[in-house]
Amino acid sequence: MPAAESPKLWFRAKRYGLGWTPCTWQGWAVMLAFVLLLIGGTFALRRHGQGTAAVIAYALVLAVLLTAVCWRKGEPLRWRWGEHER
Repeated sequence: MPAAESPKLWFRAKRYGLGWTPCTWQGWAVMLAFVLLLIGGTFALRRHGQGTAAVIAYALVLAVLLTAVCWRKGEPLRWRWGEHER
């Protein structure tokens, strides 16, 4: 293995539009963790009497963290038009 080999990407760019999709087990693990934390955290916040604003803030923090991981471990972000780029 050459030392200069680029790191393996966990997320590939979507074919159309903007965003990423998991392409390795690490990417799928990140997505599963996101969903479980979102569901579990929402139930925990509600059970402890927190309002909707707290749930929304929690979801936004998780979304920012997910975006940061995708940005770091995914293909460069840009708008894509499918097979035939414009």
